[in-house]
Amino acid sequence: MPQRRSLPVVAAVLLPLVPLLVACGGGSSSTTARDAAADSPSESQSSTTSNVSCDYPDAPQGKTGDASKPPTTPDVQGKVSVTLKTTIGDLGATLDADKTPCTVNSFVSLARQGFFDNSPCHRLTTAESGIFVLQCGDPTGTGTSGPGYTIPDELTGKETYGPGTVAMAKTQQPDSGGSQFFIVYRNTPLPPRYTVFGQLDAAGLKDVQKAARQGSDNAFGPGDGHPKVSVTIDSVTTG
Repeated sequence: MPQRRSLPVVAAVLLPLVPLLVACGGGSSSTTARDAAADSPSESQSSTTSNVSCDYPDAPQGKTGDASKPPTTPDVQGKVSVTLKTTIGDLGATLDADKTPCTVNSFVSLARQGFFDNSPCHRLTTAESGIFVLQCGDPTGTGTSGPGYTIPDELTGKETYGPGTVAMAKTQQPDSGGSQFFIVYRNTPLPPRYTVFGQLDAAGLKDVQKAARQGSDNAFGPGDGHPKVSVTIDSVTTG
């Protein structure tokens, strides 16, 4: 991804020959997966969040709005249902708070604070780029901002990115995610560097695929830019 565009995590750290999927916790930079060294996977999460403590350090820059940090002890567990109400339809997803407690804890906290309300999805990649993702989560729509804190990677080293995958974007640095995330709408061979924290339902996936068929404006490179069909998140609700 271009230096100042925090593309889906995918953008900054993506497949070879493809723009990077990068998310913003603070400022972002991008590199291709070919140039990025693999991060050490974190230890597998326990099946319960009762003993989990999450660290959300301040991000160096790029804060949007007045978002508060999530509680250090997650107040979510198990499967968490969320609905992203968007201009292309209501996208239902199930988040896994047992496998990725700190990530889901942050996402739910930001949703409850209205952080994602009226935020545009700023990046869409298509076949020419080699990856297939829609990146969202920066209310400024620039891909360079986030909530003012970063969240830890929650990786097993076995992550795959099939259709409907919801994963965190980040810079090339470990533990650099913030609020930006990406939705995979076709099989995308990314390295296991991006925390997978949810799965879009079948109807929501079809809505994203329909919008993706219209392509991007190639603002960031061939097959990589703003979606031609505007996608804005009106709100995110849980339960």
